[in-house]
Amino acid sequence: MAHRLVLVLAALFATATGNLPNPAAAAASGWPMEAMEPDLRDLPSLQRGLRLYTNYCLGCHSLRFQRYERTADDLGIPHDVALETVIFTGQKIGEPMTTSMDTDQARDWFGGPAPDLTMVTRVRSPEWLYNYLKAFYVDESRPFGVNNKVFENVGMPHVMLDLQGVQRDMCAPEAEDCFELAVDAGTGLYSSGEYDRAVFDLVNFLHYVGEPMRLERQRLGVYVLLFLAFLGVFTWLLNREFWKDVH
Repeated sequence: MAHRLVLVLAALFATATGNLPNPAAAAASGWPMEAMEPDLRDLPSLQRGLRLYTNYCLGCHSLRFQRYERTADDLGIPHDVALETVIFTGQKIGEPMTTSMDTDQARDWFGGPAPDLTMVTRVRSPEWLYNYLKAFYVDESRPFGVNNKVFENVGMPHVMLDLQGVQRDMCAPEAEDCFELAVDAGTGLYSSGEYDRAVFDLVNFLHYVGEPMRLERQRLGVYVLLFLAFLGVFTWLLNREFWKDVH
């Protein structure tokens, strides 16, 4: 009985704190994944991630389950500043973060509308997305001239090419177990470390978007578990009182 109670409390703790395993994170890609741990308490990182998203991603990928107003409030951005620096589509502050790309144009350019990314880090995992955004490399055989080591033959251009620079696969075609990419010197606006930080900020923001209430849920989850533990003591005492005369 006690063992079962421990298992139940462990499951409740994992659910409350958001530490459940993500099957997609373990999806086979063959590429060695670099660890990435989001930090939702780092507001400057989330603000930079929002700026990167609106400048590099929102043109194609909407966040239709997230509103500008909620985002600005959670990230500590005044509404007038958000309207001036974040909203480029003429939308109101209370509207969802949708793309202005026409569906027919998206179908002509990419073969179909770009997916909504509100839940991308929950479907894939922050670690997967972080490595994906760092793994584009030149491949002239592909329609957009690039391929990706994490998502092979992906139908997407390298939208942050100007920041990272031109990255090439340094492995010979016949090489096995070779995992080496290198950026041509002077082709990117950012250094390697600066680009890694930019990708972290962008993924950190998308991790927040996937569940804006995550920190609040985790905080409340701790109180719920403490209450259940407190209640469990009295329940055990009551059960002992009921059964003390049975034997």
